[in-house]
Order: sequence, then structure tokens, then C-alpha cells
Amino acid sequence: MTSGRDKAYAFLKENVLADPDRQGEFLSEQELADRIGVSRTPIREALLLLAAEDLVRLVPKRGAQVVPLSGREITELMELRGMVERYAAERVIAEGKAPVSELTALLGRQRTLSGAEHAKEFIAVDHLFHATIVAAAGNALLDRHYDGLRSRQIRAGVVALFNQHGRQESVLHEHEAILDAIAGGDRQAACTAIDSHLESTLKVLLAG
Repeated sequence: MTSGRDKAYAFLKENVLADPDRQGEFLSEQELADRIGVSRTPIREALLLLAAEDLVRLVPKRGAQVVPLSGREITELMELRGMVERYAAERVIAEGKAPVSELTALLGRQRTLSGAEHAKEFIAVDHLFHATIVAAAGNALLDRHYDGLRSRQIRAGVVALFNQHGRQESVLHEHEAILDAIAGGDRQAACTAIDSHLESTLKVLLAG
């Protein structure tokens, strides 16, 4: 059975921290408790966990503030993603474990999620596309480490969609290039496609 703290932690990561409109906002423990259906104690416990991950900032007499992503953090996030995703792509190709059918299905699902009203779901599927490649590499520790980037990745991805008109279509083309390279067993092309995708996202985010 999921504890109140775990329920609050998951809700905050999925529905609050990933919302670009709430960056820098101070959170109301009572509002969150009412919305999630728990007491304020699990909310505080969840916020302590998130503070340890530098996802919220605990300010005396003001409470917990959602920490906005800085330019440095965005750059470091993309660098870390690149290292993990390139390794995973090379490994699944080398070992013949490329999840081509799963990636094809996810890309097809993304194509149905156009428009600002689907931005969050579009980016959630975006994360799943990349996470599927990482999971297929078969390294459980790496998989858990990559999953820890999820809230930052989704938050950055949603912001990128709103920062540049037509970004959704660009993401689809970039994902197609990654999928084509993996399906074709071309490790170099896969790494190049991943780098191109992450560099494009980084440029959009830093441009603001």
C-alpha cells in the first residue's frame, strides 16, 4: 500500500514540478493536502525529499518554493542525458536488443498529440521514447538513475515547446532520425541523431 508521503511525493513530481507555470511558486501545504487527500505531515515529508533533490527550496517562514531550472542546470541535464542515451543506443544496437516496435508505437502516439493542450502529454511520451531506449540497454542502475531525471526533463521539454513555434514537429523529425538509425543498426548515426536532438532542445531552452 502506498504511504501518504509516497503519494504526495509522486503527485508533486508529476503534477506540480513538471508544470512550467509553477516555476518559482511557493506551495501551500494545506492546498496540496486537500488536493491529494492526505494530511499536511506527508506533504512536509515529501517536500523534504524533494528539497534533498534540489527540486524545491525550503525558505524559512515562507515554505517550499519550486526551484526554476537555471541555464546551467539545463545545460548539465542535456549533457548527462547525452552520455546516458548515446551509451544505451550503442549497446542496444550492438547486442541486437533495439526496441524498434516500441519506439515506433511511441512515435505514432506522439504524432496524435499536436497543439498546446497536449504539450504535457506530448513531453511525457517524449520522455518515455528516450527511457525505452535506456531501459532496453538492460542496466538497472542506469535505468533508475535516468528515471531520476524525469521531472526536470519533462519540465524542460514543456518549456521548450512553448518557447518555439513548431517545436513539436521538429521533435517528431528528430525522433524519426533516432529511430531510423537504431532500426538500421547504425551506432554512429544514432549517436549523431541523439546529439542533434538534445542540442536543438538546449538551444531553444537557453534562447528563452
